[in-house]
Amino acid sequence: MKQSRIQLAGSILMTIILMLTQQAVQGQNNISTGTIQADQFNLSYVIEGEGEPAIVIGSSIYYPRTFSKNLRKHLKLIFLDHRGFVPSTANVDSTDFSLDKIIMDIERTRQKLELGKIIIIGHSGHSYMALEYAKKFPENVTSVVMIAIAPDLGGSNESLIERTWQESVDPERKKAMEENLLRLPDKKLFQLSPREAFIQSYVRLGPKAWYDPQFDSSPLWEGVEINVDMFTYMWGRVFRDIDITKGLDNFHKPVFLALGRYDYLVAPASTWDPIRSKFHDLTIRVFEKSGHTPQYEQAVLFDKELLEWLELKKE
Repeated sequence: MKQSRIQLAGSILMTIILMLTQQAVQGQNNISTGTIQADQFNLSYVIEGEGEPAIVIGSSIYYPRTFSKNLRKHLKLIFLDHRGFVPSTANVDSTDFSLDKIIMDIERTRQKLELGKIIIIGHSGHSYMALEYAKKFPENVTSVVMIAIAPDLGGSNESLIERTWQESVDPERKKAMEENLLRLPDKKLFQLSPREAFIQSYVRLGPKAWYDPQFDSSPLWEGVEINVDMFTYMWGRVFRDIDITKGLDNFHKPVFLALGRYDYLVAPASTWDPIRSKFHDLTIRVFEKSGHTPQYEQAVLFDKELLEWLELKKE
């Protein structure tokens, strides 16, 4: 009996030690997770880091892999799914993927997490989500960060992307793109599931997306859910026709725009020239050794530029 009590006490002690160790590790990593219910969509979020809160709209799985550990020492990053990165739990139509609903999902998250004023960050097409959220809720935003995007995804910019690729790209990069298309032609792509086809179509565009044309982005996509209907509607229609200059007359929040010199997925930096004057406070940084993801490809320089800008723009 006495020995069993000693064993029980030892077991309890070990349990307490393990709990304290787990809490200590979690505290050191400063990571928490949760979900937000948005209509029939269950949006996940991951919170990492310390400092001023910054919502990164996109995938709570993909985007934590693209921002540096160093940035987490300065900002509390809230990586939030949008409806394109979660499966639908019921029949949906395009109205469920409207930009207004995405914006309200961001606001719902900000309120639930009691974040107060936030930095809002968007990469690629998510940049539009970030900017439009800030226009609708300027009182809740200190600044906007847009990464790797053109003013719209319309036909004229699509033509400019192709022209830039044909006229400005070195033969080695073009050859790498041709090899990717031979390895995974459309015929094989269409035999994959919608999720896999979406991911692999992006991966094979590596020479157009990354400074290193041989870079394999597959690991960044592991475990990422894709709602293809949402992307088809949002990227194919909403962002094609978007006019981001609407509402800028009364919008005074500072905007940081990060572009990659070797980004051939969106139109070049010059497409911003006609509308730069419509922003009250727009800062553009072009990263010379980056493609579509400068926060990953040139993390040290990206962090430095962003953090110095945020310090300069503090209210």
